[in-house]
Amino acid sequence: MTATILASNNASRYTGRNAGDPHPAAVFGAVLAMLWATHNSGDHVVQTDVQAANKADTRPGPYVDEDGARRPGWIQAMAGHVGGYTAVQVAGLVALRAVGIRPTLGSTVAAVTWSAATHAILDRRTPVTAVLRRVGAPRFAALTSPICGGYLADQALHHAALTISALLLARGSRPTPTGGSHQR
Repeated sequence: MTATILASNNASRYTGRNAGDPHPAAVFGAVLAMLWATHNSGDHVVQTDVQAANKADTRPGPYVDEDGARRPGWIQAMAGHVGGYTAVQVAGLVALRAVGIRPTLGSTVAAVTWSAATHAILDRRTPVTAVLRRVGAPRFAALTSPICGGYLADQALHHAALTISALLLARGSRPTPTGGSHQR
């Protein structure tokens, strides 16, 4: 028991963590994996066809298209898409509690807000095209076959934003009361 307490005290002194707490790099890896998984589900499974077709439209409000069908406009389509996407992310972050990762409320709000905001901006499509043009890749931006350059760049930029979210979450995480060996 003395060795456990000594190890706990030394770990705390040199790393700011207690013995048995997950290493910040492990927390970052687990959080990033969860964010990527929930990104793929939220962006490709939860998103409806109507949201995908209208989130980058130029008309902000509802309208009737040339076939007489009512369309939501980009604001409603984007709000629905980002709302579903964010709900999937939050559910995934809550699920991390099962493996002893408990981001603080502040870091969760910051990371999820960053993710939702950057997702909405990038999904307007024009920012992604602008980035590709700025870096000298306008042909890649316009490419649709055999691959879609705009889509691949969109996903790469989403992944970069998710990495920042993971850093925010890992920095503001604490072990669950049942995780780790807390001898005090």
